[in-house]
Amino acid sequence: MKFQWTIRKKLFFSHFLAIILVSGSIGTYFYFSSVTSLMESLQDRLRYSAALISRTIDAAELHGIDDESDTSDPAYLKTLSELRMYRRMNQDIAYLYIMHRVGEKVYFVVDSDETEAQALPGREYEETVPTLMAGFTGISVDDRIYSDEWGSFLSGYAPIKNGMGEYLVGIDMRATEVQKKFQALRISGIVSLACSVLLAMIFSTLLASRLTVPISMLISRCRAIADGRLDQQIDVRTNDELNDLIDAFNGMSQNLSDSELKKQHAYDALERARDELEIRVEQRTRDLKEVNEQLSQEVTDRIRAEKALEQAAMTDPLTGLLNRRAMTGYLRHEMARNKRIGAPFAILLADLDHFKDINDMKGHDVGDEVLIETARRLRNIIRGQDTVSRWGGEEFLLLLPDTDLSGGMIVAEKIRGRVADETYLASGKIVTATISIGAAQYQAGQSIDDCIKAADIALYNAKTRGRNRAESQE
Repeated sequence: MKFQWTIRKKLFFSHFLAIILVSGSIGTYFYFSSVTSLMESLQDRLRYSAALISRTIDAAELHGIDDESDTSDPAYLKTLSELRMYRRMNQDIAYLYIMHRVGEKVYFVVDSDETEAQALPGREYEETVPTLMAGFTGISVDDRIYSDEWGSFLSGYAPIKNGMGEYLVGIDMRATEVQKKFQALRISGIVSLACSVLLAMIFSTLLASRLTVPISMLISRCRAIADGRLDQQIDVRTNDELNDLIDAFNGMSQNLSDSELKKQHAYDALERARDELEIRVEQRTRDLKEVNEQLSQEVTDRIRAEKALEQAAMTDPLTGLLNRRAMTGYLRHEMARNKRIGAPFAILLADLDHFKDINDMKGHDVGDEVLIETARRLRNIIRGQDTVSRWGGEEFLLLLPDTDLSGGMIVAEKIRGRVADETYLASGKIVTATISIGAAQYQAGQSIDDCIKAADIALYNAKTRGRNRAESQE
């Protein structure tokens, strides 16, 4: 049996999930933002406290405190007293200590610990903490909690006055204190999420009920109309978009009732009109036959005109060659053939050299005749399966199917020689012209634009290398 959900359930769960998704996304964002902010706040407090305390301690007073025998030194006792005072002033701080770096090793100088675990002067600290080592030359703070024999801590470090990169003061904040703060933040997040779920359930239930009651009434009235009772009306008002649906239903019901009455009247009128229609059909049939013959002739004429327009749209009006648009279709067809059966093809991009000078000195009429004659020569040189087009201005693009790059260069050299060796006679004037040609072979997976670009680069090389030459670009 196929499981079905009522509209009420769909509305409830869709709104419930939407609210949970939105509130959950927002809550997650603020939770992680708060976690990050809390961590940064703790790091800032450690950084500030370490920097502040480091300014009150002078390393010059601590020189010579190297082992346990120095614990009676007045400088040691004075510094130890100060560190323990600072620790008592801030309940978040577990330990304060001063360390001395000798080479790569680190030794305790003063430790504020008041238990038997106190690190006495000269005791080596064997743990490797990158942030601690950085604290000898600048203020640094742990980015995570580290553990050693004294416990787990989040610590801050700062070099002390006159320490010369060899002394620092360290501050340890117990991991339990850090975790308590994060635990409080997590509890707040869970409470917020629970409230969001509860409010989402209440809101979704109320909204689903408000929407499904008028829908149920609409269903029952529609069934009544299906049984033939066309005068059904609904009097419920919801003061929202459902009012439009109810009004539309009431209007439909009234229209159906009126339509049924009109249909009966129309049926009677149809019976009368049928007899008259049979008389008119015969005459209309003759008229339609004449119109059909006329339309057939117009369609034939239109097809001819469309073919002529299509030919004009595909042809360059000056040279009679294919235009860029038409050639693009041939290129795509050849690319598809290459992809299907691997047939190679090459393209040539040819450009008349110094054509602007011909137009400027001989006139545009002469330039046009040179273009027309060049087009004729190109058509006479290429094979029957090859295609030539006017690509733009004095540029011509040739498509050579079943031809590799070396074959394309042979054709390019023939064209170059034909243009350079034979003068032009245009408007009674003898004109000498040369042509530069760039050749490229289509590579599998390449786009047509990339292939044309390769030929254009080869043409550019031919131009920059003296013109009247053919260059290739693989």
